[in-house]
Amino acid sequence: MNGPLEWFGAIGTIIAAGLIASDLGRRVTGWAFVLFVVVAIAWVIAGLMGDNNPIALQNVVMIFVNGWGVWQYLLNPKKKKEIDRVEELQHQAHDEVEHGQI
Repeated sequence: MNGPLEWFGAIGTIIAAGLIASDLGRRVTGWAFVLFVVVAIAWVIAGLMGDNNPIALQNVVMIFVNGWGVWQYLLNPKKKKEIDRVEELQHQAHDEVEHGQI
């Protein structure tokens, strides 16, 4: 298992994890979950092609787990309104701190 799918999966997983760990906001986190879903699909294909069923099974489950993250961070209408409002308040707070108002 050292082909392009595996390298894509490894690099994509590192990038997605880095985006989530960077705490760049809920929207970025949501897109990181999208990337996790895409690389999990690559891992499933690589696992099945390489007769590595544990990797394939693990990533089938991860597709659902990360799909839930996509729903929570990008698609859920209620959460989407909350995200937009929180981002508004976050920008306002950032501006107040930058201008010495707090």
